[in-house]
Amino acid sequence: MTFDECKKGLGSDNKFFVKSRFAVCDGASFLQTWLQNNRPVGESMFNVRVIGTIPSNSRTINFQYYFTDFLTAGETGAPSMPITTEGNVPQSWPSRVRYTRGGNLPAGSRTFAQLKAAGTFNQTVTAAPGQGSSGTTDLIFAVYEPAVTYTAPAPWKLSGATGGKLFMLAPRWDAASYLANSTGGGNPAKKGSATFSYITTLTLSAKQGAEERAEAAHIRQAFLVPQDTKPYMSAKKVPGQTVDDPLHRTVSSERNDKNRSEAVKQCKRYWGPNYASGGKECDEYPFASTYEGAAQPQYDPDAKKFNFSVKPIAKADNQAGGLILKSFYAKNRVIDGLEDGFIVNVVD
Repeated sequence: MTFDECKKGLGSDNKFFVKSRFAVCDGASFLQTWLQNNRPVGESMFNVRVIGTIPSNSRTINFQYYFTDFLTAGETGAPSMPITTEGNVPQSWPSRVRYTRGGNLPAGSRTFAQLKAAGTFNQTVTAAPGQGSSGTTDLIFAVYEPAVTYTAPAPWKLSGATGGKLFMLAPRWDAASYLANSTGGGNPAKKGSATFSYITTLTLSAKQGAEERAEAAHIRQAFLVPQDTKPYMSAKKVPGQTVDDPLHRTVSSERNDKNRSEAVKQCKRYWGPNYASGGKECDEYPFASTYEGAAQPQYDPDAKKFNFSVKPIAKADNQAGGLILKSFYAKNRVIDGLEDGFIVNVVD
């Protein structure tokens, strides 16, 4: 992500901008009111933007800090005002995780004038594998918090806040055996990758000519008119439409098979044992590769029975949709479990 992309993405009031799970940014404006004899006589300001990027299949996150838009008005002591910048990791899950830092983020303060002249720095944060959750995912979550503080040089005084913290999407590290770089290219110390944690979107097209059109149309029907889908369920509302109710990937072959089996059972129930005649397959939503699939009530006693939709569609469309989903999982490093989620958007 470039600085201009970040600046445009943030606009005037967005807390953060997401280009992908591997490129995000945030920003903040800092305003100082200068006092003499406890009366305001001038103002100064500057902006800080932080861009977080992750190279392909890397466990190192690079945070690039940009200090820009330095302004003064009236009488101020701004040029000699010391400004301290920190990139903190106040929380980790598990708490035992240790990080390796790098880059040229100043260890001490720089003045307003110094940052105006040259205010671009970076900090790298790396988490080695083997420190995360048990099992095959080796999952680490953290909070990364850019912080800026400043003080008035004598004899000046400032009113109001003297700094602040920027919001940054939480970084995550994994070494999942079912995702890319699971061996580190033969180097176990480099296996896995970092990402930023947020609920990403799988986009499917219902446009004429789209290879997944029939599947996309089926999902749209399940979203908009669930009462017209099969199996019938009163007040059906399938998940995956909003970030408050996302889908979650499962890599369990047993659960995948049970989801498909339950879906096929309903295709046969409503369209007969020959539902696949003419080159069709039983398409199901939520996907069989999710925890919310058709067999969910067998695993979760609180799950509503029949809160899914099935429909026979052309085999080519069904398989195209499956390939798009598989690619989406890989590209976005979607992990197994309820710690990760995604939603679906159908476009024309």
